[in-house]
Amino acid sequence: MLLAIVPSLAFLAVVFLMTGIHKIEEGHVGVYYTRGILSTSTTDPGYNFYFPLLTRYEMVQVTVQTDQVIEIPCGTSGGVMIYFDKIEVVNRLDKNHVYETVKNYTKEYDKIWIYDKIHHEINQFCSKHTLHEVFIEKFESLDEDLIQVLQKDLKEWVPGLEILSIRVTKPRIPAKIKTTFEAMEAEKTRYLIVNEHQKVKKQEAETKKRQAIIKAQSELDVTRINMGKKLKEKENELKIAKIENEMYLDREKSKVDAEHYKNLKELETSKEKLTPEYIRYESIKSLTNNLIINIGSQVPMVRFVHSDTRTHTTPEVLETLPQENKA
Repeated sequence: MLLAIVPSLAFLAVVFLMTGIHKIEEGHVGVYYTRGILSTSTTDPGYNFYFPLLTRYEMVQVTVQTDQVIEIPCGTSGGVMIYFDKIEVVNRLDKNHVYETVKNYTKEYDKIWIYDKIHHEINQFCSKHTLHEVFIEKFESLDEDLIQVLQKDLKEWVPGLEILSIRVTKPRIPAKIKTTFEAMEAEKTRYLIVNEHQKVKKQEAETKKRQAIIKAQSELDVTRINMGKKLKEKENELKIAKIENEMYLDREKSKVDAEHYKNLKELETSKEKLTPEYIRYESIKSLTNNLIINIGSQVPMVRFVHSDTRTHTTPEVLETLPQENKA
């Protein structure tokens, strides 16, 4: 009888132990509760074992996941009720912080710190702003503001949870108000188109202006270069003229110095000749050179002139001279 029971007990024991074999999916970490108490040890993806009845396990995702918070009511500061249909929060729990996060906030930690937190922050945001600010002015920065607010609290209370991004859909507003906003958006779009067109025209004008300035500057540079060349040429001409003038002055000065030297020499020679004998000789010579003697029945005249002039005879004498010669 006992021998018949043993195989059955062994089979039951094997079946019992087999139920303790479980698989942790990739991207998750296994956490275990033994007699209702969270164990400090965790397991990696793959097949693991635990004792049935005494222990239970749960899988906690440690890869990037997206939590979708839907149907968020929001009352603006003006009393208008609007709804955010969906806000997606991309987050990730660090593997090394799984135990403390689950211990403090259970496996449903994201309900507290993402779902409930998003509801709270959205209501805080709406209550401080008008419908126009929520729907238009502040909407484009809402996702960044939510990331900063959530990450600030998570850093203090849930250090292993990181918010990677938040995507916020446009809120639903009453139909009448929506029509007004759509008209405002259309007008704003038209204004932006006109403004952009003006910017393009202004940019084109500035481009043409810059091109004209560049062209003028280029022409000015060319003119400066040409003027520089001409100035250099004139400077060279002036230098050449100056050198020629200096050469001419030197030649003239040499001539004057030579003439002066000649005159000095002649003066010195004259001084040497001015002896009493030379003066007497020159006097006799001048008298002899300038004396004209006419022989005939009549003596017309005798004139004495300076040695450097010719002797002139009057017409009457010239007429009588042939007659006398004939006689």
